[in-house]
Amino acid sequence: MNTELSPHSLLPPDEDMDIIHTRKYETRVYRLNESEMLVRGAISDMKPPGLYVVDDPDELEIHQMQVEMTVKIPELEITDVKSSFETHPHSSCPKILDHYQNLVGLNIARGFTHKIRELFGGPRGCTHITALLQAIAPAVVQATWSMAVRQRREAGLAAGAVDKNRERMLTGNINTCHVWAEDGEHLQDVRDGKPPEPPLQVTERLIQLGRKPEEWRVF
Repeated sequence: MNTELSPHSLLPPDEDMDIIHTRKYETRVYRLNESEMLVRGAISDMKPPGLYVVDDPDELEIHQMQVEMTVKIPELEITDVKSSFETHPHSSCPKILDHYQNLVGLNIARGFTHKIRELFGGPRGCTHITALLQAIAPAVVQATWSMAVRQRREAGLAAGAVDKNRERMLTGNINTCHVWAEDGEHLQDVRDGKPPEPPLQVTERLIQLGRKPEEWRVF
């Protein structure tokens, strides 16, 4: 598993800054079939040229850990795990890899972060893989929305059409953030049966393409 980390940065230009460390995360989620997703994640720590090795013109990678998981949906249960240390500072680092097989059977949903800390926190794991797993989990949840959109497309429905699957996902978002507060305006609109609004980005893009935002809900 050789995931290349993108050189593109979301941060502002820093040519005049004295950079001393860069950490990158990347997560990609793939649809395997109707009931499974493949999740790949990587974390990398880089030191700038010349910091650790004097006169070295290149960056020096200190850590690169990768995780690949198969996740069953809609349960969000991890059914298979592969982990690797592509770059590590100590020869004993990889000895902990087998311990991450304990991820199998866990559910990537509420309580996952607590369970990760319980199983792999401190001397029970690799701090970098643990951080990676905590970053991966929300991406997996987000990918379930993509899976739902794909399923609607294949059923001949609009991306934002209301169906049983969507209703279940809306319910599963309760109290996951301030927008989805159980006593909040957004959830009240859902309960009142108001049509869900498209994501802001979708509305903007449809308008740019000369199309109507209503297309999100109805073809």
